[in-house]
Amino acid sequence: MYPNIKHAIFQPCENEIMVLIHFHLKNPIMVGKKKQQDIQFFTEVIDASQAVDAGKRSMYDPDEMDDEQRERQLRKRLNEAFKDFCRKVEQVAKKNGYSLEFDIPYRDLGFSGNPHKEMVFIQPTLNCLCNLTETPFFVVDLSNVDHVHFERVTFMSKAFDMVLINKDFTKQPWRVDMIPNEDKDAIQEWLTDMEISYTEGPMNLNWKQIMSTVDGDDRFYMDTEEDEVTPKEAGWEFLRMFGKDGDGDSAGSGDDDSGYSENSGDEESEEEEEEEEEAFDSEEESESDYDADEDLEEQGMDWDEMEREAAADDRRRKRDGADVEESRPKRRNRRR
Repeated sequence: MYPNIKHAIFQPCENEIMVLIHFHLKNPIMVGKKKQQDIQFFTEVIDASQAVDAGKRSMYDPDEMDDEQRERQLRKRLNEAFKDFCRKVEQVAKKNGYSLEFDIPYRDLGFSGNPHKEMVFIQPTLNCLCNLTETPFFVVDLSNVDHVHFERVTFMSKAFDMVLINKDFTKQPWRVDMIPNEDKDAIQEWLTDMEISYTEGPMNLNWKQIMSTVDGDDRFYMDTEEDEVTPKEAGWEFLRMFGKDGDGDSAGSGDDDSGYSENSGDEESEEEEEEEEEAFDSEEESESDYDADEDLEEQGMDWDEMEREAAADDRRRKRDGADVEESRPKRRNRRR
């Protein structure tokens, strides 16, 4: 039995309703009439459902406080009993020449998701990613994960999907849907610590087609085609939707600049000529203004003389206007 155990997990009842020991096997065994790859032993600490009577109980009720005290003591006693059992199993395995260690899930790194048909709390361990409190069980061996891709990562969505790609490209990836966006940074930090690469994109992908294409590519992890000259994206880089646009724009701008410098010398000369003409026109306008100022300076008129000349001009205009008004009725009389 010991050689067939792939993962042994001990999950204490911290915030759960049960304490359990879970064995994920390498090869399934017959339990009853079905093959099972996951074997679990558990004990419920509290009832999953409680009957609510009509009477109200106060938070200071002595009976309720006694129930809570008994529950805490039962949790502690069961955790110690299961922990002691795990320790004994490890000792027996070591005496028989087998290496067996029980993993404990990291609850602080856990997140909510939907691996099957309902939302559950998924927790990572040292060697796997699992949910053991709901059936069917969800256990993913991290040593079999080649890459992780995040789908539906947009600023508008409140949740995203996580796809764990198997190293065996003939098998379909594992999925965990509807993960809250608040957990994305923590998951990515955990993947970085586990040295698992990841990418993200805004849409769902057809993984059946992708895996069939990748499985038939002998140079999937190479950065060149079969001729070893033509460059291509190595590995899962083609899934990296974000970050390409900026790089492509910068590269494209560099290509445009090189093409511009090589093939558009005539356009540069035309633009230079237009700039020179505009500069020449602006210089002529400034020179005309400067000449008008020089004419005033050459006349040698001070402010008093200019005011007297302006007043004489005003009187001249008024006199001319009065002559025009006097001449108008005479013209009308002549027409009559």
